[in-house]
Amino acid sequence: MKLINIGFGNVVSAERVIAIVSPESAPIKRIVQEARDRGMLIDATYGRRTRAVIIMDSDHVVLSAILPETVAHRLDIKEDELEANYENN
Repeated sequence: MKLINIGFGNVVSAERVIAIVSPESAPIKRIVQEARDRGMLIDATYGRRTRAVIIMDSDHVVLSAILPETVAHRLDIKEDELEANYENN
């Protein structure tokens, strides 16, 4: 299982990530509010401004204080490592 750092020492499973989006649009704000109402919201911002919303395959929604591009880059690095390990075995 590969883990992605989403800030402040928090990590999520790379295999379970469906989408990494910006929190500014109305549909994403609605997704966050609905997850909060269902008890499926994980706030990993430590009180800072939410910059990325990570949607997981388990219906959990994770809030992060780092930019979506940064999270996506970290996910891309993990994908490259997986491919290199697969090719070496």
